[in-house]
Amino acid sequence: MKIAVIGAGGVGGYFGARLAKAGHDVQFLVRGAHGQAMGERGLRIQSEVESFTLERPRITGTPGDLAGAEVMLVTTKLWDLEATARQVAPAVGPQAVVVPFQNGVDAIDMLATSIPRERIAAGTAYISAVIDSPGVIAHTGTFARLRVGALHPSQRESLVAFAAAGEKAGFAAEFVQEPQRMLWEKFILLNTLSGMTALTRQTIGVIRTDPHLRDVFRAVFREGMELAAASGVPMAPDFAERNEAVLDALPESMRASMAHDLLAGRRLEAPWLCGAVVRRAAAAGVPVPVNATVWAALKPFVDGAAG
Repeated sequence: MKIAVIGAGGVGGYFGARLAKAGHDVQFLVRGAHGQAMGERGLRIQSEVESFTLERPRITGTPGDLAGAEVMLVTTKLWDLEATARQVAPAVGPQAVVVPFQNGVDAIDMLATSIPRERIAAGTAYISAVIDSPGVIAHTGTFARLRVGALHPSQRESLVAFAAAGEKAGFAAEFVQEPQRMLWEKFILLNTLSGMTALTRQTIGVIRTDPHLRDVFRAVFREGMELAAASGVPMAPDFAERNEAVLDALPESMRASMAHDLLAGRRLEAPWLCGAVVRRAAAAGVPVPVNATVWAALKPFVDGAAG
């Protein structure tokens, strides 16, 4: 399968490397020091699952070189997404399927500013991985999973084949029948985890064992479910119960990536998480006072140390 990976950070670097190692034609769109290191020394994956080096990854800094890809995985940051869409749009062929893996539920609309909607599918990524140093991706733990779903009938065949390729490449990959529910399930859970660990500057272990913090966690989550229902995407009846199980199973020291970004003075994805909940809730007429409080408290830090 011919695959383009737009961005080679934790998500794109890890999954793209595994697909390339399995023999697929993978090309990375990557620039800067990370891209230079990949060109000079290869792409190194450090993981409890399997550590290896992709000796000669196919890399390019020119979006037009991606033309002909069957599946295009978009893994750049949300704040770069509309610019990325403009740059890669000429390379999106009539049979290509473009799959964004950003957090939140705004990525599809952002890509659609430059790319035809019938070419854009739905995707979610579950992994703890970061660029440890230029050319090196560090994967924490053993969990790594991609889920994809068709938003247009023409996408189905390519996405089913992609999910099968992922399984053979050694990571969990799934084609789902309800892509909107898939997107909202991750959005609700991640918004809760990121908002609470960033707001409190605490680990999930502290949050789940303090009864008051756990109550706030549940309130953030419940408001997300109410917004999903008002948006025409009701969650499964057992979703809240499953969320409690997820909360109790997470490593005690876990913080969401947004909390790490906050502590490091980096830019935050809050406008597309708690900020998006508040924005969408206002449009839908749904009260979300707890999320509004989280968003108000994080807004001064959205631009990181530069802000």
